[in-house]
Amino acid sequence: MEQRQGMNWLALTTLLWAGLAQAGTEPEALKASVDAAIEPVLAQYRIPGMAVALLKDGKAHLFHYGLANKEAGVRVDEQTLFEIGSVSKTLTATLGAYGVAGGHFRLDDRVSTLDPALKGSAFDRVTMGQLATYSAGGLPLQFPDEVDTADKMQAYYRQWSPAYAAGTHRQYSNPSIGLFGHLAARSQGRSFEQLMEQTLLPQLGLAHTYISVPEAAMAHYAFGYDKSDKAIRVNPGMLAAEAYGIKTSARDLLRFVEANMAEANRSGASKGKQPNERLQAAISLTHTGLYSVGAMTQGLGWEMYDYPLSLETLQAGNSTDMVLKPHPVTPVPKPAPAKASTLFNKTGSTNGFGAYAAFVPAKGIGIVMLANRNYPNEVRIKTAYTILSQLTD
Repeated sequence: MEQRQGMNWLALTTLLWAGLAQAGTEPEALKASVDAAIEPVLAQYRIPGMAVALLKDGKAHLFHYGLANKEAGVRVDEQTLFEIGSVSKTLTATLGAYGVAGGHFRLDDRVSTLDPALKGSAFDRVTMGQLATYSAGGLPLQFPDEVDTADKMQAYYRQWSPAYAAGTHRQYSNPSIGLFGHLAARSQGRSFEQLMEQTLLPQLGLAHTYISVPEAAMAHYAFGYDKSDKAIRVNPGMLAAEAYGIKTSARDLLRFVEANMAEANRSGASKGKQPNERLQAAISLTHTGLYSVGAMTQGLGWEMYDYPLSLETLQAGNSTDMVLKPHPVTPVPKPAPAKASTLFNKTGSTNGFGAYAAFVPAKGIGIVMLANRNYPNEVRIKTAYTILSQLTD
């Protein structure tokens, strides 16, 4: 197995994190403003624990609240691992884009060319890019309960009949981006789990991010809590690793945000050879908007907005309506990486956890919020929006 080592091109983050080892590095005013935004949410939604990580002016700030394990009295700290649900899709998208950058497939390749077992099905008319952006034609949010084996999953895809022409509607879907991740990894000769844990995560410098939490890290894996306060962890279904399977710390997820911010801010005409041009190209590809739904532009994994924007606009783009209903899309005429003045974001949930990540490269600000209870998206958005607005004051 490859060693978990960060890449040279991310060495610029060394100074970013150096101060974290020193106690009391967070400015008192910043801590006070974050506390004021987070603590009422913890109380109102009975969230046992939360980790918040911020980027501001090239510096990282970490804040920890409450308990990772109520029964054992274990407090949230810098090493606590949270389930991040669909925020995992941003890493799945990066893994797929890494395959594109390596020449293994193209986003406009038909799905059935990567999976010959699907030839003669609706996937003869669906591209890999449409799978990645939930626009295949109406794949559902989840697999039906009876689809619980690889054979049943293959049969489900073969029999699936689209409700819409490919590329015309957005229907948020785990089976859609899950199949994208699965086939993207297979095109590179590896399983998704192998490619993610042995190649992509190490190259990103994410040493405390996992699909399967190893025994040595289990003591840091928080318990989530359901509506009845029962301690739970994710119960994986088909393509869970690809769609919602990542467990990570706030610090590691902020490293990933910082890598995305660095790429978004990087000048187009780079001088000299970059240490990992393939990964840089992959990250840039995930920032490329393929279609818009209202004010939101859909990239690979990331959902993007012109910044500044109103709280109401950001909440609408992350609403239950956007998750559960199909929406007509407007294709981007000439897809290109988003401007640095874009706000990138993604929400994610499992039954016991709620996550959110957002950043604005041009402003040098970013936020990660990880909680061990699934609380409303609109509350996450409002809380993060409040904190990010204060970071720009």
